Amino acid sequence: MSYRGRFAPTPSGPLHFGSLVAALASWLEARHAGGEWLVRVDDLDPPREVPGAADTILRQLETFGLHWDGPVRYQSQRHFAYQEAVDTLLDSGHAFHCRLTRKQLADLDHNHPGISAAVPAAADTAIRLQVPDRELRYLDAIQGRISNNLHQDGGAFVIRRRDGLFGYQLACALDDADDGITHVLRGADLLDSTLRQRWLLECLGRPAPDYAHLPVITDGRDLKLSKSAGSEALDPARANLLLTAALRCIGLQPPSDLQGASPAALLAWGTAHYPDHQWPAGRQQPLPEALQATS
Repeated sequence: MSYRGRFAPTPSGPLHFGSLVAALASWLEARHAGGEWLVRVDDLDPPREVPGAADTILRQLETFGLHWDGPVRYQSQRHFAYQEAVDTLLDSGHAFHCRLTRKQLADLDHNHPGISAAVPAAADTAIRLQVPDRELRYLDAIQGRISNNLHQDGGAFVIRRRDGLFGYQLACALDDADDGITHVLRGADLLDSTLRQRWLLECLGRPAPDYAHLPVITDGRDLKLSKSAGSEALDPARANLLLTAALRCIGLQPPSDLQGASPAALLAWGTAHYPDHQWPAGRQQPLPEALQATS
């Protein structure tokens, strides 16, 4: 199967430098592999969305030369598919209706349906996916071997909320499967989600993509750059500086003669030299000094 990657921003605000690093890394990986790079807008949770943010994000990607293949996907247009998957998981016994909070479920030692967590279907119940009481493992292309016992780490997780909104783990995993995504390259802040998404796909009998998780970019106080923390939006006037710094964050060293070059020139250089890159170690890396001095 040919390479198919994706970038899936949440429209809770414009992209910041950490978002750029993740988008650039997945774009370069797809282009180097001669594959496709899709964009999906994860507009699953309306209360968290900022009006106009989705369009802003798409304009930012275009400004920085990160052009995608095919139409943009929107999770808000996928509710039927999510409900169909929820019904399948309920029918197979992998999922159950539940009124308990995560803490209450933990107090019951994450009991499974038929004991004390499951309740009859009702409008005000969440739907949770059962998880096995054993180690799940996979090999991450950047972080190495990852393992966890989901039963002991949070237990059964929500795939449809009590308010009717679908859970992130369900939507993300199903979208990747339905879009034929073969490789997911994203930030290490989402590493805890991966085993849950892989397990969900296993329950549905769907193949999981290969995963790789980049160290997230932090500020000078070891806080992850994020929209919720009000991290500075990408400035198109500093596209060369930001793209150069992003290339360095994924283990490439652009030469000085590219200073002032267009985004297209920088991306062409990055694609040509991508085989020479070395992923940075760990799950975090600090904001490059060149950006600390100008922020």
